[in-house]
Amino acid sequence: MNKQVNPITKMDYPDPDIIRVGDTYYMVSTTMYFMPGCVILRSYDLANWEIVGYVYDKLDDNAAERMELEQNEYSGGMWAPCIRYRDGVFYITFKSQTGGHNYVFRSVDIEGPWKKNILEGDYHDSSLLFDDDGKKYIVYGNTEIHITELNDELTGPKDGGLNKVILKDETKHWLGYEGSHLYKIGKYYYLFLVNWPEGGVRTESCFRAESLDGEWTGGAVLSSGTNYSPTGAAQGGIIETLNGKWFAMVFQDMGAIGRIPVLVPVTWKDDFPVFGDNGKVPDTLEVISSRPNYPYEPLYTSDKFLPKPGLPKEKQLALQWQWNHQPDNNLWNLLPEGGLEIKTDKICINLTHARNTLTQRMLWPTCGAEVTIDASGLQDGDIAGLCALQSCYCIVGVMKELNNYYLVKIERNPDKNKDAMSRTDLMPGEFTDKIRLDGPEVTVYMKATFEEMKDKADFYYFKKNKFVKFGNSHKMEFRLSHFTGNRFALCVFSTKRPGGKAIFKNFVYSN
Repeated sequence: MNKQVNPITKMDYPDPDIIRVGDTYYMVSTTMYFMPGCVILRSYDLANWEIVGYVYDKLDDNAAERMELEQNEYSGGMWAPCIRYRDGVFYITFKSQTGGHNYVFRSVDIEGPWKKNILEGDYHDSSLLFDDDGKKYIVYGNTEIHITELNDELTGPKDGGLNKVILKDETKHWLGYEGSHLYKIGKYYYLFLVNWPEGGVRTESCFRAESLDGEWTGGAVLSSGTNYSPTGAAQGGIIETLNGKWFAMVFQDMGAIGRIPVLVPVTWKDDFPVFGDNGKVPDTLEVISSRPNYPYEPLYTSDKFLPKPGLPKEKQLALQWQWNHQPDNNLWNLLPEGGLEIKTDKICINLTHARNTLTQRMLWPTCGAEVTIDASGLQDGDIAGLCALQSCYCIVGVMKELNNYYLVKIERNPDKNKDAMSRTDLMPGEFTDKIRLDGPEVTVYMKATFEEMKDKADFYYFKKNKFVKFGNSHKMEFRLSHFTGNRFALCVFSTKRPGGKAIFKNFVYSN
C-alpha cells in the first residue's frame, strides 16, 4: 500500500472513463483536435499511469481536421469516450463534434489495431452497457438523459428496442445533467452524471434503478474538489479494485493547465455510493498496486528526435507527443543525426493555422521545456518557435526578415469584449519583444507555473552560457474557444510565402 497525492495525472486528461481487466486498469480521455486521438492509459494502482497508445491516427479526415480552407477543429473533435470490455473484446465509443458522427471502435488487443464503425444516431456524452442478458444499451444526453437499446452489431438502434428519456434535470442550473456513466452492480443499475447547479459548483450525481425501464432515484454524491482549485470535481467513472475497494475517477478544472483527473474513494451505504472523505476529495489517499515494482513510463518526455528504424513514419514519435490537428506526413521528418524538421505549406495569419505543430501536455504545478531551433531554412516572414499553445497563445522563437534573424515574442491576448467561447483564430498575435540574433540558431526555454493558480509562462534564451529572460510573463488562460489546457508546442509558419522549414533539436522536458 502506498500513499498518493491528488490530482492524479497532474496533466490535462478530461472526461476520464476507466475499466479493470484482471489486475490492469485502463483509462480513456478526451483528446479533441489533437492527433493521434483518443488516448488510452494503463495503471496497476489507479494512481500512476502511462500511455498505452491511441485509438486512431485520423478520424473524420475532413477539411477541418486537416486545417484546410481556413477550417479547424478547435473546441471540437472527439469528446467524452467510453471504454468497456466484454468477452475478450475492448470497445470504445464517442462522438466527433466536428464530423457529427458517433463511432464504435473495437479490438481484442488494447494496443490495437482498432476496427471502426459509425453508430447511427446522435449520442452526446454516451455510456455503453452490456447487460447480463446479452442486450446492449447506450445512455446519453444533456439535461434530458436518454437510453436506447442497440442492435447486436452496435451500428444503430435495435428495432423495437427500449428507447426513452429516463431522467431530466429540472433544477435551476448552468449545466444540466450530462457525462453519463452507466453500470450494473448487483441488483441495481447505477447512472453517474455531472451537472452544475445555479449558484453551486460542478457536481457529481448518482441515480439508481432496479430496471432500465424503471424509476430512477438519487441525487448529488459529490460537490467538492481538491484544495488546489475552487471548482468541483465531477464527470467520470467508478471502479472496483482487486481487493474489493471502490474508487471514482473524475476530473477537476484547474485553470490554464486544463482539466485533471482526481481519485475519490467510494464506500457503499444501503446499496448507494458515498463519495470522498466526509463528502470531500482527499488530497492524499492510499492505493494498492497489483505490480508494486512496475516501472511506469512518464506522461511527458524529452526527445532528441532520432529516427526509429523499421517503424512507419506515424509511429516514429514518442507516445507523449500529439500533433495539433491531423498532420501532413509529407511535411515533417526525423533527421538521421537527430532533429525534427517541419516544412510549411501555406500562408498563416498566426500559428493556430499552421500544419504540423507538435505538442505535449504541461505538468502541474510547474514544468519547463527547452529546445534548440535551427532557423536556417526559414524564408522571409517565417516564424519558428516554442509556444504555450491555447487560444490565447504566446510564442518565443526566430523570425527571418530581410535576410536577418530576430528573436521575437508574440502574444495573442483575449478580446475582453467577447466571452470565453468566442473564436479568435483569425486574430493575429502582437509582437511584444524583438532583438536581432547573430545567426539562425538559438536555444529557448519556457517555464510554466500553475501553483496557486498563477498560470504564467516565462521565456528565456541562451546567451553567453546562461539563460536570459526575454520579455514579461505571459498570462496563460483556459479558453473555451479551444477547450483544452495549455501545451508546449513546436511550430513553424509562413506569413508571406510557403516552403520554408525549421529544425528543432534536443527538446528537454523538466518538472
